[in-house]
Amino acid sequence: MAVNDIKRLAVFTSGGDAPGMNAAIRAVVRTAIYHDLHVYGIMHGYEGMIGGDLKRLEKSDVGNILQRGGTILKTARSQAFRTKEGRQEAFEVLSEQGIDACVCIGGNGTYTGAKIFSEEHPVKMIGVPGTIDNDIYGTDFTIGFDTAVNTALEAVDRIRDTADSHSRIFFIEVMGRHTGYIALNTGIGSGAGDIFLPEIHNSINYLVKRLKQANRRKKLFNLIIVAEGDTDGNAQAVANRIKEELPEFDSKVTILGHLQRGGAPSAIDRVLASRLGYSAVNALLKGENKVAVGLVKNEVVLTSFEDAISKQKELDADLIEMARILAL
Repeated sequence: MAVNDIKRLAVFTSGGDAPGMNAAIRAVVRTAIYHDLHVYGIMHGYEGMIGGDLKRLEKSDVGNILQRGGTILKTARSQAFRTKEGRQEAFEVLSEQGIDACVCIGGNGTYTGAKIFSEEHPVKMIGVPGTIDNDIYGTDFTIGFDTAVNTALEAVDRIRDTADSHSRIFFIEVMGRHTGYIALNTGIGSGAGDIFLPEIHNSINYLVKRLKQANRRKKLFNLIIVAEGDTDGNAQAVANRIKEELPEFDSKVTILGHLQRGGAPSAIDRVLASRLGYSAVNALLKGENKVAVGLVKNEVVLTSFEDAISKQKELDADLIEMARILAL
């Protein structure tokens, strides 16, 4: 397929929703139309691709969505797309509509599906990182991360008020099954006394020692942020172990859960999503395929699906050290 052979483009969201996905959809649609491409929205991700749930999108269809959370195209996880037969069905649907390329907005699972599909079929694929976890290699920030941290911070600030009033320790669980980006940034932003991250084995004994020291110094020590995938267990498990060691402490557990996914995207996420959606279409028009767009040091970069999926994005060691020092 020559570079200028792309005439019809589809966009879809897949995996977990993230604030800012609508801004990315808007950018894709309007950039594509500017370049005289026909644009289709695929409903419910790969599941909708298999089922033929597509609709033509015009500029007016993406008006007044920039500020909305979630995704107007909906999202779903598809077991059928994991099979070669399912991907063949999806290809036949795209072929019937004359679709030459797709912009997929999602995380590692979305990228994996796009990589395999584009290797099996002549449809170009470009990824846009949409996940609150901020765990995708090849970009400093993913769409939805900033909003999720701000949502968590707002909740933690409210919890701090009641923690102060009752001299309680609150173990607050935030999202992050495999990575601690949300926990680390929420912990720093809230001034938490400790942060439990999946990437680091946090010794319960160390926390017990710090709690005892804080108690002797009469230091207010009442917020502990725990990523849901922490190696020592979730917030409830950590709280239970602390209760065994320090039964005199009044401790409570709060799980923020899916509220971190919702809400209007922040300004940072709206601008990030717009830049990446715009850049994804331009990359396709330049002949790019099987790559994801990202932002590194405020510059748009392209990373192969292979690297984005297989390489691990490390937490900033300096931030971890800073968080420990500032919590002393």
